[in-house]
Amino acid sequence: MVSAPPRLEDSLVTGYKRLASDAPHRRIDFELRVLDVCFASLFGLVLLPVALLIALFVRATCGGPVLYRGQRVGRGGRFFAMLKFRTLRAGAEDRIGQYLGEELVRRTEAELTSLGRWLKATQLDEIPQLWNVLRGDMSFVGPRPIRPRFFSELATELPAYWQRLVVRPGLTGFAQVRRGYETSMAEKLAHDLEWIADRSVPLYLRTLFVTALRVLRQTFSP
Repeated sequence: MVSAPPRLEDSLVTGYKRLASDAPHRRIDFELRVLDVCFASLFGLVLLPVALLIALFVRATCGGPVLYRGQRVGRGGRFFAMLKFRTLRAGAEDRIGQYLGEELVRRTEAELTSLGRWLKATQLDEIPQLWNVLRGDMSFVGPRPIRPRFFSELATELPAYWQRLVVRPGLTGFAQVRRGYETSMAEKLAHDLEWIADRSVPLYLRTLFVTALRVLRQTFSP
């Protein structure tokens, strides 16, 4: 029996795994991992009652699955299921999954449920990603995780894109706190590469602090 040839995105990610694994490991990665586990454990306990309430409301108002599970490319090219509370109408992934950048933002806005719009504005939809952090799939700070299909496209267009695989993807990152969704992928990559080169405990803490301020501003602004 002849096996099916690998998809383009699979072969590209597999090819870049070796490049990422050859990158030197730094002590700072261990230190940041310790912070990730400590913060994810603390926030997970504090936000558990909130998460349970959100899960009940999602189930009651939207039906269907409570969680969205999206395949993403992680550190070293490994695939993982990124978790979020579901914010979009049923079947939205099939309708908007092929888009990226501003077009994706526009189409996502049109697919948001009423509860999902509030969850996304407050970023409470990302509470389940604390489990991704505990598992080691993600970090609090790093390049935002991306779908395998888009990784293959961007790695072809931007030769340095594979370097994002050197670190864990993050809940937030330089590109998110400095720029908006309208920023080009090349600009976002520049910010991501800056984090990868300069990552440190002070930068990690500063990025979390700026992210918290930004979320509070979005939540309580008139």
